[in-house]
Amino acid sequence: MAGRYGDIDYPTLTKRSFLLGLALFALGALGEFALSSTGLVVPGWEHTVLVDAEWVGVGLALCSPFVFGILLPLTE
Repeated sequence: MAGRYGDIDYPTLTKRSFLLGLALFALGALGEFALSSTGLVVPGWEHTVLVDAEWVGVGLALCSPFVFGILLPLTE
């Protein structure tokens, strides 16, 4: 039986969005670490993109279990 939002697999969506958040955080952190350890001079926008990827990754990793694991299944 399809729910209100269709036939959504919430556990899989929760796990994948959490892992996407961790991957974004890791990409930003490792990128910043690589740039600082090699001493490369890059434009400021590249630092901004990497730091923003860290923030978005943390936010996604923290919010996705609540949204896709608790909130949306309760509204079905």
